[in-house]
Amino acid sequence: MTTIQSLRAEAVDAIVIGASAGGIDALLQLFDQLPASFSLPIVIVLHLRDDRDSRLAELFAQRVVLPVRQAQDKEPVTPGVMYFAAPGYHLSIEQDRSFSFSNEDPVHFSRPAIDHLMTSAADAYGPRLAGILLTGANEDGASGMQSIKQAGGITIVQDPNEAQIAVMPQAAIALCPPDHILPLKDIRQYLIRLGHA
Repeated sequence: MTTIQSLRAEAVDAIVIGASAGGIDALLQLFDQLPASFSLPIVIVLHLRDDRDSRLAELFAQRVVLPVRQAQDKEPVTPGVMYFAAPGYHLSIEQDRSFSFSNEDPVHFSRPAIDHLMTSAADAYGPRLAGILLTGANEDGASGMQSIKQAGGITIVQDPNEAQIAVMPQAAIALCPPDHILPLKDIRQYLIRLGHA
């Protein structure tokens, strides 16, 4: 297992994060103490039922010092902003680093799907992308993390022993061993380093 002391902060242009069951609590812990000077965009897919409006941006805006909003179709990805995927649509990042919505079939019963975001972000950012996969109850995100790794980006998975539900991190580890397997407190410290690299 990687220790936080051994990690070297690479230069990246964006961070994408996926989570499912248990994800709200995990994200709140992850973003605790995130400084206002954090300079990277953070784009998050958290599995939601698509039959209702999401209040994630409102919830996190009250708890995080960064600007937080729900991503909008065709909107440019802006440094220092935290984005949440809207319910009911897959969220992708285009080559020009703007968001794109689609309503293709759900992936692993989810729309938005973590795999869609991560695979498209790997295409757009290549080695200058970090992907983080947290707690969850299905295998969404495993192939997305593999795409990030194949593009030369950084892959970080929550320690399954700590995850509220270990299925999602275990699936990513089994498919393509990530660069780092860390508890949330260490992912948080590494995230802060990446934001100032």
